[in-house]
This record gives sequence, C-alpha cells and structure tokens, in this order.
Amino acid sequence: QLQVVESGGGLVQPGGSLTLSCVASGFTLESHVIGWFRQAPGKEREGVSCISAVDGRTTYTDSVKGRFTMSRDFVKNRAHLQMNSLKPEDTAVYYCAVRDQAFYCSDNLLEYDVFGPGTQVTVSS
Repeated sequence: QLQVVESGGGLVQPGGSLTLSCVASGFTLESHVIGWFRQAPGKEREGVSCISAVDGRTTYTDSVKGRFTMSRDFVKNRAHLQMNSLKPEDTAVYYCAVRDQAFYCSDNLLEYDVFGPGTQVTVSS
C-alpha cells in the first residue's frame, strides 16, 4: 500500500527557510513520480514542484522558482523540499503526493494516487 507522510512544517519569518520531508512507504522513490502541492485558506490546492521517476528532473511552479528545491534520498526513501526566501504568500498546508504507474511529472492533482495528511507552513513576522 502506497503511503506518504510529510513533516518539517512550522512558523518562520519572511525571508527564512524550511525543509519539508516526505517519507514514502510501500514503494520506492526511484520508480515513482513525487509531487508537492499546497493549499492556502480559501484557495484551491496547487502544484508546487515535482520530480520525475525517469531522470530525476524537477519542475517548479513559477512563484517558487529560484527559491524552492526538491530532492530525493534513495537510502532513506524520502523526498525533500528545501524552501528559501519564504514569503507570506507561501503560507499553506503542504502535501506530498505520489503517482503510481507513471514516469513523468504532472501539476494536475487528479493524476496523483495518494496524498499525505499535510504539514502546515506559516510565514509571518
């Protein structure tokens, strides 16, 4: 059974950094697409970043390019989202998600099979 669980959220001041982790179980990261999504209050869930299962290529939504970096740790079977230069508009619940039987990224949340419970990120002074 595919499962993912996020951790690492918290309260940070504008300009600060956080690293989110996504622990995977029931599958291996090398053969699955992992995505990060976020949902702010009153807004729809949106794709933030994704890492391809084929070549490890990462994609990012425009608002986080140059500030967020996604990576994978095959030994610990977990993915990470390093978030720098955080802004108040980054405040949201962040979700890790996995696509089963797929090799390439998608920013369409309907194409992901499993989501984690989420972790809250709050950027405020």
